[in-house]
Amino acid sequence: MRMFVKFLCASVLLLLTAFFLLGTVRYTAEPSPLLVKEYRRTSSFTYRYLLNQPEVCRDRSPFLVFLVPVAPHQEEARQAVRRTWGSPRRDTLTLFFSGLPEGGLLSPLQSALEKEGQQYADIIQMNFRDSYQNLTIKTMVMMKWVAAHCPNASYAMKVDSDIFVNVFHLIRRLRSSPRAAFITGSVIWDGSPRRDPSSKWYLSEKLYHEDSFPPYLSGAGYVFSTDLAGRISWASRFVQVIPLEDVYVGLCLRVLGVRPVYSHSLPLFKNLFEIRKLDYDRCTFVKLIIVNSFKPSELLHVWEDFSKGQADC
Repeated sequence: MRMFVKFLCASVLLLLTAFFLLGTVRYTAEPSPLLVKEYRRTSSFTYRYLLNQPEVCRDRSPFLVFLVPVAPHQEEARQAVRRTWGSPRRDTLTLFFSGLPEGGLLSPLQSALEKEGQQYADIIQMNFRDSYQNLTIKTMVMMKWVAAHCPNASYAMKVDSDIFVNVFHLIRRLRSSPRAAFITGSVIWDGSPRRDPSSKWYLSEKLYHEDSFPPYLSGAGYVFSTDLAGRISWASRFVQVIPLEDVYVGLCLRVLGVRPVYSHSLPLFKNLFEIRKLDYDRCTFVKLIIVNSFKPSELLHVWEDFSKGQADC
């Protein structure tokens, strides 16, 4: 038994050393700026606001801002977020980011989104077409918005609307986290481009010629110190646009020499940003920060039990 304990301690020490060394690696290659016409695709200056909330941080400095990318038609998902982890709190602010629906400004969906935006004052929309292929544009809009309109917030979290967020555990961990050059979530260390044109995640060699990706964070949800919003926006002028928004942010981080931090618990290094779908168990979820893939009705049902009973675990 004593030998096993020694072995376990040695293994933990080796893993901690590996994480430390990985975290200190920096990229030194000098990036080359994109041509103006290439950078224009992701620049927020290319697009104009249709809905905006520029005053929401004027009289407050939220500890954490939730940045939730949504399609115009996802009203049910927005309502579920508003009634669960995205509900108004002293320390948090929740904002939804959208592009244009099919049919553009004359679409009934656009009229409905404008009414919803007036009612809740939490929707930000720019005039690019809302699509999966344009998620990278939407992500850069979010970064630029935080840098311009909420720079005094401590942290921001890009998180999808179908995610369960344990906001209580998240805020507790962030209280002791770095306040600058910090980004954390579920880190993917061994990603590589899909070259099959039939794949949803297809990436041609013309768009991305390397055989592997730098470390990046799963786009389901990741948290970053808000100083990185402006820095990632700046770095985007050196990175060729690709339709994989999470990989794209990783490429921007490589330009900046910032390495993403794997969010885990000790001593077993359990991933706290669970990107799989798990069956709900209150005492399992209380130890995690996110869990993936919830329909709006499921999220409401889970949150009702979780928010009332987490102290029992």
